[in-house]
Amino acid sequence: MIDPFKSKELVTSALAGRNLRNQLINANLANVDTPFYKSRDIEFETALVHRANEIFKKNDNKELKLAVTEKGHQEPWKFPDPNKSTIYLRDGHLARNDGNTVDLDVETTEMSKNTVMITALDGVLRKQSSIFSSILDASSKLS
Repeated sequence: MIDPFKSKELVTSALAGRNLRNQLINANLANVDTPFYKSRDIEFETALVHRANEIFKKNDNKELKLAVTEKGHQEPWKFPDPNKSTIYLRDGHLARNDGNTVDLDVETTEMSKNTVMITALDGVLRKQSSIFSSILDASSKLS
């Protein structure tokens, strides 16, 4: 059985990540004409999936571990880090003559996708709270 409080934790974490992405997109759009501004984004989905696997005790880790043969070897660097969100500069967009990498089409598309996801997550939270309310109402009528 899925613990509803833990699933609510995942939904609120996803909503927080989406909110931060929304802020980054707004900052990118606000700096569309700022010379040498680099557009930013956040990668939080991997950390969210990692946390969901911990909560629901799924261990489908198919990562090949790197052998460490000497104590002085550095641990392998992971991007994205499965345990935390990472803000990064968005690559792949050609910089304009002024060095700015904000692409208005990309930003507005990402804003639209993010808004749809925020609306869906809000709907999930509302549905969860209405289910809890109906359970409480039903249990109070039984006593």
